[in-house]
Amino acid sequence: MTTQTQQQTTADLAGFEPRIVGFLCNWCSYAGADKAGAAQLAYPPNVRVIRIMCTGRLDPQFVLKAYSEGADGVLVLGCHPGDCHYKEQNYRAIQRHEITLRLLEQFGIPAERCRLDFVSAAEGEKFAHVIGEMVETVKRLGPLRIQVNA
Repeated sequence: MTTQTQQQTTADLAGFEPRIVGFLCNWCSYAGADKAGAAQLAYPPNVRVIRIMCTGRLDPQFVLKAYSEGADGVLVLGCHPGDCHYKEQNYRAIQRHEITLRLLEQFGIPAERCRLDFVSAAEGEKFAHVIGEMVETVKRLGPLRIQVNA
């Protein structure tokens, strides 16, 4: 890569705003997002939220579909382990996330582009913090230039 190409790439990244899809648990993380909004906490607007009943039910195909539709990153937020409305489904979410990361690796998508975290209904500040971290991580990685056909 020449110096001129590196400068153009850096210039292109300067205006890059990542598109992130967030799958949020209805019972905890979605309520945490609502609390962040009610508290008027500032966080980047880059995440498009999809409300799901439980992260334990998140099919890896949904994550692949998000990437195939142009997402640069995916964020999965659920209840803390042991506090799931559906008993142990957040442990299943952890297992599915590990499977999803292996699947993404086969498509050449770095694991940093798909994050699993836990945010309760009372953690509006944590929600805003996690969103900020994810946006910064994906900005650092740059746009996803991979074609995923899910």
